[in-house]
Amino acid sequence: MNQKDSESIPAPVGPPAPGATVEEWLHWLEAIHPTEIDLGLDRVLVVLRRLFPRKPQARIITVAGTNGKGTTVTALESILLAAGRSTGAYMSPHLFRYNERVRIGGEEISDAALVSAFERVEAARRGVSLTYFEFGTLAAFVAFADAGVEDWVLEVGLGGRLDAVNVLDPDFAVITSVDIDHIGFLGDNREVIGFEKAGILRPGISAVCADPNPPSSVLQQAAAQKVGLKLTGRDYTLVPGTPGQVLLHIGDEQIELPAGPLPVQSVAAAAVLSRQLVPELSLDSLRHAVRSVQVPGRFETIHHNPDVIIDVGHNPHAAAWLADNLRNLRGDNPGRILAVYGALGDKDVEGVASSMSSVVDQWYLAGLDIPRGLDSDRLMKRISTVPLKGRPGAFGSVSGALAAAMGEARSGDRVIVFGSFFTVALARQELLPVSEAP
Repeated sequence: MNQKDSESIPAPVGPPAPGATVEEWLHWLEAIHPTEIDLGLDRVLVVLRRLFPRKPQARIITVAGTNGKGTTVTALESILLAAGRSTGAYMSPHLFRYNERVRIGGEEISDAALVSAFERVEAARRGVSLTYFEFGTLAAFVAFADAGVEDWVLEVGLGGRLDAVNVLDPDFAVITSVDIDHIGFLGDNREVIGFEKAGILRPGISAVCADPNPPSSVLQQAAAQKVGLKLTGRDYTLVPGTPGQVLLHIGDEQIELPAGPLPVQSVAAAAVLSRQLVPELSLDSLRHAVRSVQVPGRFETIHHNPDVIIDVGHNPHAAAWLADNLRNLRGDNPGRILAVYGALGDKDVEGVASSMSSVVDQWYLAGLDIPRGLDSDRLMKRISTVPLKGRPGAFGSVSGALAAAMGEARSGDRVIVFGSFFTVALARQELLPVSEAP
């Protein structure tokens, strides 16, 4: 929601009444702050200190980065659970249910526990204005504390330095990747963005940077704070193994990681950090934990005949990774790649299309009828500046674009649906019943 959108929403008269549902709370949270994104820690810190006069008695593990954060959080969660640690994972955004954002012991938080956490935050807020994300972040902290969780694995929402998650000092940190995204908030080059991502670091902690070419701003901040930063290519290496595997070497240890479909650099970062978090975990248990990692909406096949794959990649860096995956998947298969693409207006549509142009044979552009969403005409106009195979088709909805792509798919063709969480969620709802969602 932007400022203009919020002006049409009546000022909230008060919080939901006792016994309100999660949906009623979320509807109210959408209206209590004038902007969707309002970076800064001052307001959040005031409420945090009311909720937690002292730092929570838990290990805080913060994960920032342009792409691959969700994979790292989920992999860390799987590894810590395999080691017998009580673990909470906080991620955003969600695909179907808000509860997906908060997991305790590998399970989504219950409605009752979530509402209780919302009520606690509201009682502590006392008029301090919080965004939807800030309120929800504090509620996740409350839920983890109430459940007595030992390890809190927290995904940064946007950037790092000024994101609400960073209001807590981490004991460990991961920076998955640094690339261009959210230019209006984070800057337009990797050095500036790297400075924001590295804002999650704290003096003397242990951290991993999975980016194979980290900006100097990340390295400088780590050095200045004497962070024990492990780097790919220096402190650990990834080399091809047998088909479908990548070998991770950490000192004398070798760990076989799945080559896909998840970003292997992100999985590797979790495995590297785990050797400090749970050094007692056997390598066999670690291998099993990372093999079982699944992230809904991340190169996920949700339909066969034709194969329909969904992916939440929404910036050029993520699109380049997606293109490589599709190229590897295609192999000698002569089938076409049909792309259903829907995007938000503040994204680098042209850069995404360029990253995917070499693997996509036909484009089906889907309009998104949501705040910040591009309708099909504006998406078509912006993408027309990029040389593409075939003539793109424009459709008013994800459902229409998906139906057209599936209807035109021939034997051996694959349909890829990507561009934003909204695009993926709509396609997943269309083809995969909610009851089947994790």
